[in-house]
Amino acid sequence: MASFRGHIAVASVLGAVYGGVGSLWLGLDWGPVFLGAGLTAIGGLMPDLDSDSGVPVRELFSLAAVMMPLLLVRRLHHAGMSPEQILALMAGVYVLVRYGGAALFKRITVHRGMFHSVPAMVVAGLLIYLGDHRADPRVRLFLAGGVMLGFLSHLVLDEIYSVDLIGRKMIRLNRYAGTAVKFYSPSWIATLTCYMLLASLAYVAWKEFEK
Repeated sequence: MASFRGHIAVASVLGAVYGGVGSLWLGLDWGPVFLGAGLTAIGGLMPDLDSDSGVPVRELFSLAAVMMPLLLVRRLHHAGMSPEQILALMAGVYVLVRYGGAALFKRITVHRGMFHSVPAMVVAGLLIYLGDHRADPRVRLFLAGGVMLGFLSHLVLDEIYSVDLIGRKMIRLNRYAGTAVKFYSPSWIATLTCYMLLASLAYVAWKEFEK
């Protein structure tokens, strides 16, 4: 599989290109452009949340603990909460994600499991879409598309690295071949849970899009 640094490098380049597309072709403001580029880079690391290594998990949950409260600010403000209430909830979300999320995620996932799949990529995009509450659906779709693009780059890169070249004409697939870009896992419980979550988030997102 590709290295942690390799995923960071590829996702960061994609993020820069994606931000440029948002600025030049979509005419977005610099704020959403840079946020979309950053989410693309983060998305390129997300599938490693189920990694057995402690470094990716620690770094990613630290980033998630900071990003999630910030993305929720607009939605909490729209709900009519006071600044003090928003700050309190943001602090609670940070602690929950930073310390409780990593332990829970490690317990319920396995490396190259259902979180390392195409449905999980869509779930990540829907979470970003629903977390960012604003009137312009273009920006919400742009941000969701960024994290999904980064997520997909990770899956594709891992799949590419599952091919071992032997000489000039022969290739060999290693034991990780077919486990990166997938739509289901050997565990039907994990597969069913992922698709149920995907369907639920898609339903909520569609209802918001119709408003």
